[in-house]
Amino acid sequence: MNTPIKLFFLFIFVAATATAKPVKRTNYLFTPHAKAVAGICTVIPTDTSLCCKTLKHVPTNDPIELIRALVAAAETSVKQSVTFLSGIKPKHMSDATATAVVNSCEKNLNYALEDFADFWKATGKDVTTLAHNYFTCKKELMSIMGYHSTCLDDIEDKILLKEVGIGIGVGKNLTSDSFDVFNNLNTIFKTFGIKVKLNEEDTSPRPPPLSDYYY
Repeated sequence: MNTPIKLFFLFIFVAATATAKPVKRTNYLFTPHAKAVAGICTVIPTDTSLCCKTLKHVPTNDPIELIRALVAAAETSVKQSVTFLSGIKPKHMSDATATAVVNSCEKNLNYALEDFADFWKATGKDVTTLAHNYFTCKKELMSIMGYHSTCLDDIEDKILLKEVGIGIGVGKNLTSDSFDVFNNLNTIFKTFGIKVKLNEEDTSPRPPPLSDYYY
């Protein structure tokens, strides 16, 4: 192709590029989804980054569904923590103390998973059930947090503590974030205009009285 023809096609290309309309990119921070996530995560008194990162890719603006997604992510992470603990056992088999604390931690986190099951029963499938069992939901999340703390408190070896702390850290932090969100649910409901009264009484099943065990 000779030079004049090359210049002609180059002119056409440049002209087309110059007249093409630029693609507008929406800043995520100004989207309804970002505002919904912020309305939930900003009640967390410490670092909100994990909450925001977790909810950013949940495809809904519904605050109740976003809250459920946060707790579901915490549960998934705790399951991964149990898998992690199981995976490091062979490495510590020669150390009886390390083996004992890893086994104890694994046991505690399995108890935590049982509490997650009770939490989901309490929340139900609608906001009315969640509001009725509000105190019970908070209690279950606090119990799950307690199992994580007990797990780490039992470890005296600093190297093992760091290893386990990192391995179960995401589940621990997401559980803490979930508790903070539930603990501030009144604030969140006001932000989103959800007019439901939260029940502050324990609605969890209670064991029968001792008299029932005797004839």
